[in-house]
Amino acid sequence: MSESASTRTGAGTRTALRICPLCEATCGLSVTVAREGGRERITAARGDRDDVFSRGFVCPKGALFGELDGDPHRLTRPLVRRGGELREASWEEAFAAVAEGLGGTLAAHGPQAVALFLGNPTVHTVAGALYPPLLVKALRTPNLFTASTLDQMPKHVSSGLLYGDPLAIPVPDLDRTDHLLVVGANPVESGGSLCTAPDFPGRLRALRRRGGTLTVIDPRRTRTARLADRHVAVRPGGDALLLMAMVQVLFAEDLVDTGGAGPHLSGVRDVARLAADFTPEAVAGACGVEPEVIRALARELAVAERAAVYGRIGSTAVEFGTLTSWLVDVLNALTGNLDRPGGAMFPLSATARAPRPPAGGRGFTTGRRHSRVGGHPEVKGEFPAAALAEEIDTPGEGRVRALVCIAGNPVLSAPDGARLERALAGLDFMVSVDPYLNETSRHAHVVLPPPRPSRSPHFDHSFNALAVRNQVRYTRPVIAPAGDEVPEREILARLVLCASGAPDGDPESVDATVVRRTLAAAVADPRSPVHGRDADDLARCLTGEDGAERRLDMMLRLGPYGDGFGADPDGLTLARLLEHPHGIDLGPLRPRLPEVLRTPSGTVELCPGPIAGDVPRLRRALDGRRERPGALVLIGRRHLRSNNSWMHNIPALVGGSNRCTLQVHPADAARLGLADGGLAEITGDGGAIRAPVEVTDAVPPGVVSLPHGWGHDRPGTRTPVAAADPGANVNQLLDGRLLDPLSGTAVLNGFPVEVAPVAASVPAADPSPASV
Repeated sequence: MSESASTRTGAGTRTALRICPLCEATCGLSVTVAREGGRERITAARGDRDDVFSRGFVCPKGALFGELDGDPHRLTRPLVRRGGELREASWEEAFAAVAEGLGGTLAAHGPQAVALFLGNPTVHTVAGALYPPLLVKALRTPNLFTASTLDQMPKHVSSGLLYGDPLAIPVPDLDRTDHLLVVGANPVESGGSLCTAPDFPGRLRALRRRGGTLTVIDPRRTRTARLADRHVAVRPGGDALLLMAMVQVLFAEDLVDTGGAGPHLSGVRDVARLAADFTPEAVAGACGVEPEVIRALARELAVAERAAVYGRIGSTAVEFGTLTSWLVDVLNALTGNLDRPGGAMFPLSATARAPRPPAGGRGFTTGRRHSRVGGHPEVKGEFPAAALAEEIDTPGEGRVRALVCIAGNPVLSAPDGARLERALAGLDFMVSVDPYLNETSRHAHVVLPPPRPSRSPHFDHSFNALAVRNQVRYTRPVIAPAGDEVPEREILARLVLCASGAPDGDPESVDATVVRRTLAAAVADPRSPVHGRDADDLARCLTGEDGAERRLDMMLRLGPYGDGFGADPDGLTLARLLEHPHGIDLGPLRPRLPEVLRTPSGTVELCPGPIAGDVPRLRRALDGRRERPGALVLIGRRHLRSNNSWMHNIPALVGGSNRCTLQVHPADAARLGLADGGLAEITGDGGAIRAPVEVTDAVPPGVVSLPHGWGHDRPGTRTPVAAADPGANVNQLLDGRLLDPLSGTAVLNGFPVEVAPVAASVPAADPSPASV
């Protein structure tokens, strides 16, 4: 495949462009490539000043892209388990083992016996976006698990219920808003999530420079909170009560003004009735915020000329995650800030379906089937990640016997990793697509490593649909794959073939089938720009060096800015995009109601039945939270130089502020006898772990904080840098029973723990089973 647009800078060196895949900000990079010993490697990375979206910004992770790309501990050849040990094998041997193991399970036990787990990194690659949906169809299994039920699924559910489409997620129009209310998010360190915005910190500072207001609702005084005009330290898990009380104030003080979105809203009076009991005085004790502060938050939001409410993982991975996500959009709607410039708006990706006349739709439902063991309802085609272990280790008809795990490490990311490890060790077959032998992939029978990021193309299929400005960018591989490397698209396409019973098929046939079916549907659709044309003729027009590029070309041409296969000579195609290596700016966000709506009524259904049905559970929380006497409440936190469990094997990203410490307020430390730098034992329903103490007033009394993604002390991995400073797996404190009922999302924030000092002579430990 051709390399990314590059410029020679001297003997043996050149610069090339690459979109950073390490977080949701999607910053453009300019990387220096040097040839050493006949091979090329990245020696430096900086922000691309001409990138149409990021304008030269780069965070510490992006600046160290070369170190992550060149990590010597990345796997470069497949591993196949032989005689109980994982050993290097050829690609043909590896796929033969997959065909035998996966095919054998399907033949003997049927699709019910296979599960698929998709990790967060799948949305950061071209192949991860294009091929897993095909794999789900080929496997025909009901057992789909993803990182979404450890993260953002409540937002998908609330959007599905409100708008009829779980992917219709409004984002704050950061560059035009006057008032931003941030709930449970720390974008200064995370880079932003479900809101793709390069240089999120700079955009927040620009908001304040133009006279705007930044308010942060978060139990911890984060770096984002320190930047704010107002920081409200809500009680962990109390966001839904606080936001519901703000809704009550809007109605009680006649501050509701739905603005331009008003004609497209239904259920406004029903929301008023739901909120009536949640007065500021009623919720204050349970959420920890004084009534007058709650009223001030509601009034400031209502009178701001242009305002937006934005919530993230601190408001989703909690007991009332879906209700909180719903209330974020309700507040935007009731203050006239939904779908207007400076408010919360719906991006329009270049690969989205071209806009069509409003027509409503079938809406969004959950519970179309239920999991075998726990009876968990399906949500967006998935079961809770917390239920994966029980589906494997519980005997009976339909037990999961084989697992396909793509870019996931659920042993660390899901509750009760110790149980999941024991379950994985009992599988008949497991294949993992992962660049590392980590805490999860070490249990696989076959490990298929994708190439280094520099050797892969990049297009943000998911994040362009969440971007604060419409734009499109694409970069081809910076460095050509080595002869023994198999592109990720081919790895996943071959898995599709194995699941389809055709392991010897041509991987390119997978893409060709998608193109053929997509174009056949497009030419038969009267609303399509290519209606009535010949699908085969259109397929011959596609350009690209492989099937994934031809599919991208097709999506661009059929999309909202596309050329319609020649109908618009100025429209987007892959060829035109390649002529613009720094990307193409498609303009600011613009109103899209009612175009985005897929509800049966054709309106924003502001008070959906499942939401109304869950409000009594929230009402019961008015009587006070149910923590154990003397227990503390634990919350997670983000690090600027990390992303979940991905980056702890990179020396330059480990240490400093990127530490796995238990943050404790000075008053709690004194009461419990905890010393700064000393060791504490933390106990929850799922077990006990140990971590060093960091005494700080960044957390309020009664709250402790431990970051997510650590626990690298398992034997049998090949990540020695991470293992040297393993940290503790916070999710081991959970047994998987605490879930948000509407979304199946694990409660990873705001749960009770007990903390006690550990004698200095006792080493830290994160209990884990023996090596497999």
